[in-house]
Amino acid sequence: SGDLVAVWEVALSDGVHRIEFEHGTTTGKRVINIDGKEVIRRDWMFKLVGKETFYVGGTNTKATINIDAVSGFAYEYTLEINGKSLKKYMENRSKVTNTWLLNLDGIDCRVVLEKDTMDIWCNGQKMETAGEFVEDGTETHFTVGDHDCCIKAVSSGKRRDGIIRTLLVDGMEVAESAE
Repeated sequence: SGDLVAVWEVALSDGVHRIEFEHGTTTGKRVINIDGKEVIRRDWMFKLVGKETFYVGGTNTKATINIDAVSGFAYEYTLEINGKSLKKYMENRSKVTNTWLLNLDGIDCRVVLEKDTMDIWCNGQKMETAGEFVEDGTETHFTVGDHDCCIKAVSSGKRRDGIIRTLLVDGMEVAESAE
């Protein structure tokens, strides 16, 4: 519709989600779509500014769209994820997760490790994992299709660099990707 005013792409552990916001400034309509599915619709809102809070993805991550008047009939729309601006959230996210993009048997896979919980996600599914301590660190094993996968965590030996995590698929190393 002609009321689409903002679109954001948000990378979460269970995938990249597309958030679309429609704001009818003449009708007072507010509509939020996530990945093409309508999650909020409000018609005839007399107050054109304010906020809408909702949850995104299988991780039920809290999101808020702030609607602010800039001047006259111009509005600014900002998205917050878990109480942080989208930019701050994504910067922080790269510190608390590792992400790998790869192709297995012709299927694009996105593997995400949440460092705080050690949860591993692949294409929106939380994986069953088995962890073990090995001589130089830890290994977390899981399978994707017929492939043996393992995230190996070893100390870098340098305090600043901390722990180095590597994804191995069928014994082959996969390069980490920056989202």
